[in-house]
Amino acid sequence: MSELFNNFSTLIIFLHVLSAIIWVGGMIVIRFAVHYSMQDIEDPKIKLGRTLENLRRFFNMVIPSIILLLLTAIIMIIALGFKGTPLYNFVILKEIIWTVMTLIFIVIYIKRNKAQKAFDKGEFPIAKAQLAPLAKYLIPTNIVLGLIAVILGITLRGY
Repeated sequence: MSELFNNFSTLIIFLHVLSAIIWVGGMIVIRFAVHYSMQDIEDPKIKLGRTLENLRRFFNMVIPSIILLLLTAIIMIIALGFKGTPLYNFVILKEIIWTVMTLIFIVIYIKRNKAQKAFDKGEFPIAKAQLAPLAKYLIPTNIVLGLIAVILGITLRGY
């Protein structure tokens, strides 16, 4: 792993940071730009349909980013030899945060799929109920956790 990192450190760090940008930045855009612009749509069926489509497209970008973030993190943790150093606690905390974020993302993914099934059956109140916690709690929680993880990553790169 050290040789891999030494030969491709710029690319590995770039892919790691880009993955975090896509995930965390994407959630910020979805929550604070797209979500509010969707409020202007009066027809509930169109609003739900567009929300589901926006989330589906977002997931198509985020899922590969989550996988790439994990792979590049593992490479960096091993190659940079954090284990056994005082900085290892930051590494562990950062990985705990990304793990919690991934678990929350899985819940978001499942709720979106349930909402899609309800929408396809014409059960709009059920679809809306499945999506409600995403904008209210789940995505904002992941945004905060993601920003904390980014700060920890910057801290680690500073040493």
